[in-house]
Amino acid sequence: MTVPDTGVRVEPGSFRDPGNRVFHRGREVLRGLDERAARDWRALAASDLFRDLTAAGHLVGTEELTPTPVDAPWAAVLRHDRIPFVSHPYEWSYAMLRDAALLHLDLLRAALEAGFTTKDGSAYNVQWHGARPVFIDVGSFEALRDGEPWAGYRQFCQTFLYPLLIQAHLGLDFQPFLRARVDGVEADQMRRLFAGTRRWHAGVPTHVHLHGAMQARNSAASTTDVRAQLRAAGFSRELALATVRGLTRLVRRLDHRPGDSHWSDYQRTCAYSVPDRQAKEAFVDRAAAAVGPGAALDLGANDGRYARIAARHAAHVVAVEQDPAVVDTLYRTLRDEGERRILPLVMDLADPSPGGGWRGVERAAFADRARADVVLALAVVHHLAIGRNVPLPEVLDQLAAFTEPGGSLVVEFVHPDDPMARRLLANKPDGLFPDYRRDAFEALLARRGPVVARAELPSGTRTLYQVVVGG
Repeated sequence: MTVPDTGVRVEPGSFRDPGNRVFHRGREVLRGLDERAARDWRALAASDLFRDLTAAGHLVGTEELTPTPVDAPWAAVLRHDRIPFVSHPYEWSYAMLRDAALLHLDLLRAALEAGFTTKDGSAYNVQWHGARPVFIDVGSFEALRDGEPWAGYRQFCQTFLYPLLIQAHLGLDFQPFLRARVDGVEADQMRRLFAGTRRWHAGVPTHVHLHGAMQARNSAASTTDVRAQLRAAGFSRELALATVRGLTRLVRRLDHRPGDSHWSDYQRTCAYSVPDRQAKEAFVDRAAAAVGPGAALDLGANDGRYARIAARHAAHVVAVEQDPAVVDTLYRTLRDEGERRILPLVMDLADPSPGGGWRGVERAAFADRARADVVLALAVVHHLAIGRNVPLPEVLDQLAAFTEPGGSLVVEFVHPDDPMARRLLANKPDGLFPDYRRDAFEALLARRGPVVARAELPSGTRTLYQVVVGG
């Protein structure tokens, strides 16, 4: 399917299904459908399934544009509700991936019962409204044809189930595995990881070893041949539903909770006094209120204390934290509260998500997605500049790049004599950071925009600044 030059921007990650193409027109998110996909969409749109899933918030809000724009080369054009921030599965915590998997399975079960199925099972089909997952690939639904297996099973295993098994059974963070390959974890890799006695862990015999053996056996056969064999063997909707129910039981059983980490108790063990914390909270509240509704980005969010303050004023907040265990705890809390404005993500700011997939743009880099009207960089600069040896000017360049022109950067400078800075400097050679000084920091900050507010914390070893970037 080709896209004419009409001033729209094609979504780089939308090309794998030739019957669907997502594109952007201004801030609108649109989807073009070919004849077959349009028939499937209209059948779905007329069903109780679509109305129920949309009303429950499980499926992204969608409407067909009628009449179809005359310059569109598609049989139908849909308009979707805009997702506040597009994230990738390797930026989620364990509980987030698990909840997204359960949503996917719940939608598939409901679809099968209503006479539909989904073409794929990718974790990238799920996005978030705060701590609530939402399925976005409306074009994935199609009419169910008896005798055919679920086409998305392999994708589901590679992008959902296998990462969950890796963390639940082996105690390894799944994020590096998903970040390494856009298509997820292969069955062959899983079979090597789950050899010996590990092969008997829950879910592994069927979905790793048997699945891998079947893939190897059918590798020479065409998809049509395999489907014909399944039809001849009597594969039915009931068997497909049984498979989905079995996967759902397995994923629910894999409720792994990451253990404690250095950062999971940071708010209790850090150097902040009660007066420091109160002053800091008041400063953040004033800065966020001054900017008003819009997007906020909390870098180094930890337990989400300041993300919550920003959410009092912002339309939505992306709360970034390096430690997966901390993000997992924060997500579970936000989910249980029904929070819809704060999205927690796992991210190492010294090694943020790069562009990936086809031509390096199928999955956009974090730096290309993250722009906010208010950026909070609290107790972050010293960890990057001293702990990770990132030059101080480059730290501020990146923080400013995250901030929309005219937006506010709220940044904390931890003085060299602060206990945390001294601890970091103690592990470095003497004289390695001669420019890590308050006067040098303020001079660099002034180049990014005017400082409109400043506050010394009562301890005397930390200073907060609000800068209007580009102002």
